[in-house]
Amino acid sequence: MLQVARIRGGHVLKGTVRAAGSKNASLPLLAASLLTGETVTLRNVPDLSDVRYMAEILGHQGAIVANPEPGVWTVRAEQISHRTPYDLVRKMRASVCLLGSLIGRLRQAEMAIPGGCVIGPRPIDLHLKGLEALGCVVTVEAGVVQVDASRARGDMVFMGGPMGSTVLGTANIVMAATLTPGVTRIECAAREPEVVDLCTMLIQMGAKIRGHGTGIIEVEGVASLHGCDHTVIADRIEAGTYLVAGAITGGDVTVTHCDPSHLTTFLDKLREAGVQVETGPDFIRAHGKPTQAVEIITEPYPGFPTDLQAQFMALQLLVDGRSTVTEKIYPARFMHAAELQRMGAEIAIDGATAAIYGDRPLSGAPVMASDLRASAALILAALIAKGETWVQRLYHLDRGYERFEERLRSLGADVERLPASDLPKGFAED
Repeated sequence: MLQVARIRGGHVLKGTVRAAGSKNASLPLLAASLLTGETVTLRNVPDLSDVRYMAEILGHQGAIVANPEPGVWTVRAEQISHRTPYDLVRKMRASVCLLGSLIGRLRQAEMAIPGGCVIGPRPIDLHLKGLEALGCVVTVEAGVVQVDASRARGDMVFMGGPMGSTVLGTANIVMAATLTPGVTRIECAAREPEVVDLCTMLIQMGAKIRGHGTGIIEVEGVASLHGCDHTVIADRIEAGTYLVAGAITGGDVTVTHCDPSHLTTFLDKLREAGVQVETGPDFIRAHGKPTQAVEIITEPYPGFPTDLQAQFMALQLLVDGRSTVTEKIYPARFMHAAELQRMGAEIAIDGATAAIYGDRPLSGAPVMASDLRASAALILAALIAKGETWVQRLYHLDRGYERFEERLRSLGADVERLPASDLPKGFAED
């Protein structure tokens, strides 16, 4: 059943919220469970549609997948197939990280090129070039990638591209290399915490990896990996979203069970905007409204995260003057801007840069989410809009936020999820 969110603005958010496990870490970790025939247990896994899709794919591959209690998933992949069909992988792009685990375990893979959010082109050519650098034979025909890794050996792999290093590409090469003979040196490797978390789990499983968290990762292939019990890191993007929710309403929100060091650049920009930010070993507190226009440029970690760009744009709507967002990861990732304009925002797009002219009154309107982070940004803007805002295509939100509206309500927001049939007359849900 199609659902929508109804938000009534004007409420100040205050309180504490616990960060959920990381979506962007959980998906590669689930894929990595195919590298062994023994049981892998993952804890602190968020309850998201993307996680359920990945579990469905693993089951199709032949793994026995279970969710014995909230936040816990177990995978036992004694016998698996190297083929993954399009009707499953089309649901999310992160399914591409199955390539690395299948190649590592089975020395072959056959996968339809996956889908995902419409935020601009996200080709997997760097993944395939990396596999070819290891000696894999890669063919692409009719939208299907076939990889023969029977003669693969460790070698130097360069993972940089025009938009920087690729996170899932790095994950794929790391997973493939764990069971590939020889030493693989990954240069221009992604440094994201999610890649570090993957390497941490693989080391628990018996992999020989060093350099994770830096631009050069070395993997020495081993004969086999074993099972493990691993706790997923906190979701830094979710944490940042709740901090923006507090700041945009001039409230006082603390996010617990998170790692402030994963959000250094984002927190610096919050402070630069005039928001008061405090951090501890495992919490972040943000209070007060932004007062200064700022410029942000999205970059690979440890730069400003592209996945917080839309939310920060919503925050910039409050500030008098001209703020800018330059998107260097996905230059076309501004589809939310048009929907914010429907609410009264003044935003001008010029190529990969958006100029936001803030301190304009916002009013509730029917808006349409184009992707995961855009859906969150529209809800954040609705928190400060006069009247009611209805956010459609809420299924995007469920890909990356666990019980989002419920947790916002716990902070004082007036937001609820309703069937699309409750939309006021004249609103349309596709």
